[in-house]
This record gives sequence, structure tokens and C-alpha cells, in this order.
Amino acid sequence: MADETYHAVGKRKTSVARVWLKPGKGGITINKKSIDDYVSRDSDKALIIQPLELTETLEKYDISVNVKGGGISGQAGAIRHGISRTLVSINPDFRAPLKKAEFLTRDPRMKERKKYGQPGARARFQYSKR
Repeated sequence: MADETYHAVGKRKTSVARVWLKPGKGGITINKKSIDDYVSRDSDKALIIQPLELTETLEKYDISVNVKGGGISGQAGAIRHGISRTLVSINPDFRAPLKKAEFLTRDPRMKERKKYGQPGARARFQYSKR
């Protein structure tokens, strides 16, 4: 089990994160950059490490992430989802606390498509009576 690697995919909006966990010292690499170099906002960093703090595995695993699509915030949500799913594959006992915190739920909110003959998804052209 010394060099065993665990893998899962997390998604949010249009972002897809492929996450690999292996036993280590707690380093997080996102697209071959450190978490500090890739994510600038502290709120997004906190979002990413939430499942690790909840399961008290923050410094037990090295995490490697390959993420694409969407913006930084959506990518952070996808990474959190992927890390949570990977932790459950490592230890099924983590499922209950992660599910209670809603980290295993894929956020279904997506951008609504623009409709033909209209300027946007919900917007309509201004009506002129005369």
C-alpha cells in the first residue's frame, strides 16, 4: 500500500477535475503548479482543502490534480468534488461525514443556453407599442 494511488473525477459547471491521491506529506499540485501559484483567492484554497480538513487527512496524502474548463471558482468546486470522491474510495467510513457536508453532491447549476431570436437566455428584445 506504500505506493498505492487513488483516482476520481470531480465536476462543477463546465469544469472537470481529475484527482490522484497517494500517501505523502500533504502537497497539492494543480496542473503542475503548486496550489499557491494556481489559486490566488484564499476562499478558493479553503474550498479545495475542506474535505481534507473534515476527514483529518490534510497531511497524509499528496494530491495531484489535472483540471480544465470553466473559471477558477468552478475549478475549485470541481477539485473539492474530486478529492471527496477519492477519499471515499480510500476509506468508505469517510462517506457519511462528506455526504452530510454535501461534498459528494455534484452541483447541477449550469449556465442556461441562449434562445434563438432573443438576446440572451431569459432576456427579450424591448417591446415597442408604436
